[in-house]
Amino acid sequence: MKSIVLSLPALCMGFLAFSQNTTSNTQQTNMNTIKYKNPKTLFDPTPYAFSHSAAPDESEGKYVFISGQSGGEGLNHHLSKDFRTQVKISLQNLKTVLAEYGLEVKDVLKITILIVDHNQEKLTIWSEEIHKVWKGHQFPASTLIPVPKLALDNMLIEVDAVAFMKKDKAE
Repeated sequence: MKSIVLSLPALCMGFLAFSQNTTSNTQQTNMNTIKYKNPKTLFDPTPYAFSHSAAPDESEGKYVFISGQSGGEGLNHHLSKDFRTQVKISLQNLKTVLAEYGLEVKDVLKITILIVDHNQEKLTIWSEEIHKVWKGHQFPASTLIPVPKLALDNMLIEVDAVAFMKKDKAE
């Protein structure tokens, strides 16, 4: 009986090690099916350790995770000092990334908005501009987070999103 008791812990440890190893391999395989896209018409984000978007393959479709889009304009990422201008450009940058997947704002499920020194005036501007972009479409779930500063000096807003691409649109 003692030999069974002594080998039971060894068996359990072996099973535990095997199951953790299998989980690790599965996660690694899943990570290999994620597609990352960085539109050529937006600045190259790779020096800053992020992609403009990532979408995992899924059977009914896939989610597209879009990194925070700032109000930086063009390939040189020029930041206007005007909040409304940055809002318009951040929403245009979001639309640009969505277009890389053949998606539109109506495909966005969730957005997160980060606003530097948020106040009612900035909320009004945000609301006016998002209504222009989402015209006729249901608004996505959203979270607005006031922040004291963003990644780069003079960034006043950043908008990230999660969109869903139906299977018939998936590449």
